[in-house]
Amino acid sequence: MDKNRLGSRKQDFSSYTTVQKTQLIEELMDQYGEALLRLSYTYVKDWGKAEDVVQEVFLACFLKLSTFRGEASLKNWIYRIAINRCHDYVKSWSFRNIIPSNIIIKLIKNHDPSPEITVVKNEASLHLRNEILRLPLKYRETFILFYHEDLSIRDISSLLDTKEATIKSRLYRARSLLETRLNQESE
Repeated sequence: MDKNRLGSRKQDFSSYTTVQKTQLIEELMDQYGEALLRLSYTYVKDWGKAEDVVQEVFLACFLKLSTFRGEASLKNWIYRIAINRCHDYVKSWSFRNIIPSNIIIKLIKNHDPSPEITVVKNEASLHLRNEILRLPLKYRETFILFYHEDLSIRDISSLLDTKEATIKSRLYRARSLLETRLNQESE
């Protein structure tokens, strides 16, 4: 995989053949597919819908690759497409008017010393994830992009087309809300 090409800002993809575009999209899928799926899930709160969104993102990338202007890296460009698709889905009538079925979060652990500790860790992790998913969208997306996707404040600012100070404020408020909610429940 050519990481320089994937991280490139000034790459001209307009002359790419269909085969070259297909290879590039496959590389993008390998590198960012799982992260985009997790990101999409935080918006749509359904793994099946998140998979659909990610498929739409890669299809859009394939179809619009020649329009990539190089103002940001390919990673930021593809994340921006994913976030826009998620926003579109969340704004859709079906998302707002149909009650989602059971939301299942699967926790994968490598090795825990005992079943009791595993259960306690899983419950705590599930509780934290549920609280993160309960955050208002603008705080949740900023929190996930910063802590889970390890994006910088500058990158998040660029992705969300928001000032860096606003991103910092949203992160602070998200942490405060989480802390307040978790402290209230532990009392």
